[in-house]
Amino acid sequence: MKELEKLIQDMFHKDCSQCTNEELYQALLTYTKQSLSDKGYQDGKKKIYYISAEFLIGKLLSNNLINLGIYDQADEFLKKNDKSLAEIEEVEPEPSLGNGGLGRLAACFLDSIATLGLPGEGIGLNYHLGLFKQEFHNHLQREMPNPWLEKDNWLTPAGVSYMIPYRGFALKSSLYDMDVAGYHNKSIRLHLFDIDIADENIVGDGISFDKNDILHNLTLFLYPDDSDDAGRKLRIYQQYFMVSNAAQYILDEAVKKGCTLHDLADYAVVQINDTHPSMVIPEFIRLLTEKGIEFEEACQIVTHVCAYTNHTILAEALEKWPMDYLEDVVPHLVPIIRKLDERMKKKYPQESVAIIDSDNLVHMAHMDIHYGFSINGVAALHTDILKTSELKAFYDIYPEKFNNKTNGITFRRWLLHCNHELTDYITSLIGDSFKKDGFALEKLLEYKDNPKILKQLLTIKTDAKKVCKDFILQNTGVEIDENSIFDIQIKRLHEYKRQQLNALYIIRKYLEIKDGHKPTRPVTFIFGAKAAPAYIIAKDIIHLLLCLQELIKNDSDVSPYMKLVMVENYNVTAAEKLIPACDISEQISLASKEASGTGNMKFMLNGAVTLGTMDGANVEISELVGENNIYIFGQSSQEIIEHYEKSDYISKEIYEEDELIKQCVDFILGEELLSIGQKENLQRLHNELVNKDWFMTLLDFNDYVKVKDQALAEYEDRNTWAKKMLVNIAKAGFFSSDRTIEQYNKDIWHLA
Repeated sequence: MKELEKLIQDMFHKDCSQCTNEELYQALLTYTKQSLSDKGYQDGKKKIYYISAEFLIGKLLSNNLINLGIYDQADEFLKKNDKSLAEIEEVEPEPSLGNGGLGRLAACFLDSIATLGLPGEGIGLNYHLGLFKQEFHNHLQREMPNPWLEKDNWLTPAGVSYMIPYRGFALKSSLYDMDVAGYHNKSIRLHLFDIDIADENIVGDGISFDKNDILHNLTLFLYPDDSDDAGRKLRIYQQYFMVSNAAQYILDEAVKKGCTLHDLADYAVVQINDTHPSMVIPEFIRLLTEKGIEFEEACQIVTHVCAYTNHTILAEALEKWPMDYLEDVVPHLVPIIRKLDERMKKKYPQESVAIIDSDNLVHMAHMDIHYGFSINGVAALHTDILKTSELKAFYDIYPEKFNNKTNGITFRRWLLHCNHELTDYITSLIGDSFKKDGFALEKLLEYKDNPKILKQLLTIKTDAKKVCKDFILQNTGVEIDENSIFDIQIKRLHEYKRQQLNALYIIRKYLEIKDGHKPTRPVTFIFGAKAAPAYIIAKDIIHLLLCLQELIKNDSDVSPYMKLVMVENYNVTAAEKLIPACDISEQISLASKEASGTGNMKFMLNGAVTLGTMDGANVEISELVGENNIYIFGQSSQEIIEHYEKSDYISKEIYEEDELIKQCVDFILGEELLSIGQKENLQRLHNELVNKDWFMTLLDFNDYVKVKDQALAEYEDRNTWAKKMLVNIAKAGFFSSDRTIEQYNKDIWHLA
């Protein structure tokens, strides 16, 4: 690392050993950015442009060093100078550019596009303050700004700008690029558009700000609160800013390569990641017609360029914008959208496939499906449900457009980066081919009956739990036992993901211990999740969890046998500590509601055993590992769909007829929790479970209890449990994002 050593001298005029961690981070940042630039960038005649509202990329220093192939050298160099790369990593702020699975998936996909050597780029927005920084006060979530843009960062000004038109004014954009390193390959770029007049100082108490001050607020927050008209319109301003910049950039780049615009599909393919970028379709048409192309041909061109990924089964998550809002924000798109709708209504007059419905709402997903050439779901079950239920009317029209691309994760981030000890051990057993070919992990199956190997896996897991223990103590102030069972549920807080089901189990466990039924081994329940600021019930669930955390921590009868911790401001950095330490991976969404999930894949790769419903990619995990290496409970997706169709699920009947369920639900309003929490929040959640329970928590509760108790009991057979761990790791290869991206390219993108 002679160049790094010289750079440190040039920057700070002293040796590495004399530098602070902050100085060394600056030097490593500069060195790594230059190394990425020197390695060069993927390019080709035809490019994939992956447009997404979020890219949850996580800290980049170590990941980039790994992908450049110089992590070990950098680590060794620092150790020789009595410095720790792990401590230097802590200096780096995590970019606030995403929230949950959607954004993390986009980040994994860019890594795989670069690693596979495909010409491609990501396009999004440069949010200054992210979603929000989560803080806990009085056992309630509080939202605060999450600034991350420091003077020295991974962004590079690209010298590109466009004028973005709105009603009555236009905004000038500025492009900032972030390099995405391929593993032992060239890089690609993540293009993040911004406005130079964005003003973080307009934010007042918490994350409140003037939503009408578009000139200064446009790129401050990801998913600004949409509980009022101003917030909803701000989302449209943001989305249009993203896609107009994207469309102008894509056309410019294609023309520079010799594109005539008539042949745009030979130069560009656009993947619309969820419905947030959907306005790229009418924007492309606007730009093409301005350049002299007839409207009908522009429609044909765009239909051959754009592909759409659906990420949800929840109808409320498919964006629908009132035409009045579009008139107020982007009136120049309105005539185009109306013409697009009219064209389709002539062919398919049924309301179910209309772009503009009878309430004058614009269905963004419908526009994507009509004017895209590919529509994909993200897990086998999800795609089947889209075809047979949620999007059946479209599947009947366009069966050839529908396909499945089961999600994946990048092993560079979720094994090599976050679990060095396990990575090194796997390498010692089977070599390092798994780092680029996930399916090579299957070689581990040769060792599934080897007691020595299985024992070492358990040791590695305990080491990871010790690291997690230190992180938990620092983050929550709760001391946990690394010899306890780590039961972890970390994901966005939403009723369909059913953190409330887990909470009811914890209440039952608490009551059991109070009655003298002590578990064989202590259990630590770990949660991490943010609730959207306007999602009241989700915030009530967080309140319940925090109240339970306090109750258990201070109860000397219970705390030796059970702990609950809710990680504050859960993010990628936290996930990298939690996932390697997990024993039981909670994937308990209501069957038929989770499109895929990717946390389930990360846990599996790191040797956790899944406890879940047959939902999303759990179905494929179950098929791969076999029924002895996963714990499945609950009603099937078909049974759940039928309950919704018949409207025959009445939670109050279960509550009144099942004494155990009633006892657990009523504990929410018992004196123990009311002495800690807010009655308003607890009462509202209690009422929701008893009188609505839209995601059928109570329906699956007894089976969940039975199967979870079984998992906790079987954990005590350590050799058999280690075998389950090994099988899960060995079978995780299918869930590599490299495999997913290869399939996208083969079936959809057709890049050279």
